[in-house]
Amino acid sequence: MISAALLLTGCGGRATTHHKPGTSHQEATGSSGTLLPARDEGGHRLRELPAVDAPTVRAEARPDSEGGWNVHLTVERFRFTPESTGGAALPGRGHARLLVDGRETARLYGPWGYVPPGAHTLTVRLHADDHTVWAVAGAPVQTTVRLDGTPADSASPSASTPSPSSAPPADPGRTVTLTITGTTVQPPPSRIELKKGERLTLRVTSDRADTLHVHGYDRELPLSPGAPATLTLTADRTGLFEVETHESGLVLTQLVVR
Repeated sequence: MISAALLLTGCGGRATTHHKPGTSHQEATGSSGTLLPARDEGGHRLRELPAVDAPTVRAEARPDSEGGWNVHLTVERFRFTPESTGGAALPGRGHARLLVDGRETARLYGPWGYVPPGAHTLTVRLHADDHTVWAVAGAPVQTTVRLDGTPADSASPSASTPSPSSAPPADPGRTVTLTITGTTVQPPPSRIELKKGERLTLRVTSDRADTLHVHGYDRELPLSPGAPATLTLTADRTGLFEVETHESGLVLTQLVVR
């Protein structure tokens, strides 16, 4: 059964790390990243990593035939390590936690989980083995999806559809222009704040052949020397996503979708 992949056991078993009195478990086991003073709703410290090293996560929720939702996670630069929970924080390792309407309900030690009926908003957050929260730019590595309780096949076939002539014009969204010269990106890499559902067009000109990649969205764009190239996407997944080049390994910008 799919929901069997969701382990609800706690982490209060055998200790994996000993530390001196007066030093917290999170401080003692933190061998990677920078431990920030900020905490999440459950009191877990945030552990900062550079964007190029940090994991990413996205979630898909599918209605279950007996009610509720089956949740599937897709992660990058991350693997689930239930065998080392409670140990040191190592990059690319740990577990996920499910927050339903802002309240933590379960942990995931694999890519599949289950959410009972009646949920409205699901947030999936990635934690290290020492229970700190992986973070980038001071924000937790997480994704949020809306659970509206409406099965995908419940739409009425008789529902009216506006004619093309009466439909409002499509929102062109935002356009960001980037220029790559050698190892320099103009404007310098920064964060692009987007609302979920917003359209974004990236217009990129490079002085060498390369390939642009939008992490998390699995979108790629070939770049030819001196020729502007355009990629348009709809920001339908929440979280923090990097835009980089494959050959030169340059981070061009970061997309923050809320």
